[in-house]
Amino acid sequence: MTKLPEALLSVRNVSAAYGGAVAALHGVDLDLRRGEILALLGSNGAGKTTLLKAVSNLLPAERGALTGGEIRFEGRDVAESSPADLVRAGLVQVLEGRHCFRSLTVEENLLTGALGRSSSRAEAKADLEKVYDLFPWLAQKRRTAAGLTSGGEQQMTAIGRGLMSRPRLFVLDEPSMGLAPLVVREIFEALKRINAAEGLSLLVAEQNSAIALKYAHRAVVVENGRSVLTGSAAELAARDDIKSFYLGGADLPASSPQAKEVAA
Repeated sequence: MTKLPEALLSVRNVSAAYGGAVAALHGVDLDLRRGEILALLGSNGAGKTTLLKAVSNLLPAERGALTGGEIRFEGRDVAESSPADLVRAGLVQVLEGRHCFRSLTVEENLLTGALGRSSSRAEAKADLEKVYDLFPWLAQKRRTAAGLTSGGEQQMTAIGRGLMSRPRLFVLDEPSMGLAPLVVREIFEALKRINAAEGLSLLVAEQNSAIALKYAHRAVVVENGRSVLTGSAAELAARDDIKSFYLGGADLPASSPQAKEVAA
């Protein structure tokens, strides 16, 4: 029997709430293996963003907290580490919304990603060239203020800044949101390239199930704060029940046949 790659991230029966009262997660389970792209699928409000913030221990900044379960990154309990320590350990997240320092140039934005790990000038220069190779548009706009670039270029800048931190686990929240299909494809092609070339592990939350399943190795579906389905991206993409689910079909109760785990 072929041995599966070791889990880099393990989420076990995780529940979370905001303000001590508003429950957002009700028991989520997933494993992300080293070197894979795992898509986190679900409609708006399903709990994807809350889960990603829990993975990076960002919930306390929004009056949120884990109320049950455990999240481990490389064996480390993330709840016992600050977000900054997790970044230094290699868990880097790009939040939803194309966050950039609008008054800084594209290149200055990228360089801020290297600050947290105290990289040398030579390392920062090498990483810059790697980002520009992935996203050639950024090389052309390197001296332009980020606030004057397009939405797609701002998303590429945010992703490039995250890559400058040299992540081992790269977490992205809705990278396709609000972008033209050609730009979305360029971004996902770049992510697939770096995954294939360097074995970078990625956890990508997406409402766009078609694009996510095209580029991911496996996927987990989250609905109403619960993980209801998991399996290989190819198998999930071929299932009619998944297509109807994303076209507004009925919820998938945990006891339904559709909610059983698909062999990866």
